[in-house]
Amino acid sequence: MTENNFFGMVYEVVKLIPYGRVTSYGAIAAYLGAKSSSRMVGWALNVSHGPFSEIPAHRVVNRNGILSGKAHFGGDRMQTLLEQEGILVNNDKIVNFKEVFWDPKELEKEMLKG
Repeated sequence: MTENNFFGMVYEVVKLIPYGRVTSYGAIAAYLGAKSSSRMVGWALNVSHGPFSEIPAHRVVNRNGILSGKAHFGGDRMQTLLEQEGILVNNDKIVNFKEVFWDPKELEKEMLKG
């Protein structure tokens, strides 16, 4: 698997994160079958930003709910975007992380139901 292909798969998963929910770099990596590649997920998201990006990278945080990618958004933009979706953030950490966490594995469960 090439880096470009992996990045593309990351973007496809991130596009599926529901509004008002977040996931982690590790959950995306595990879903893609590359459990030890959470850092590469972060790299993919770091280069996904742009004025016309359709990638909601602000919805991806670290495993503890910390806005670890916030530096790549500039200022408090990541927090602002999350708060616009109703996600509570305090000191760069999602307050109700367990309640708003979305696991990409839920996609598989939905497919089995449907």
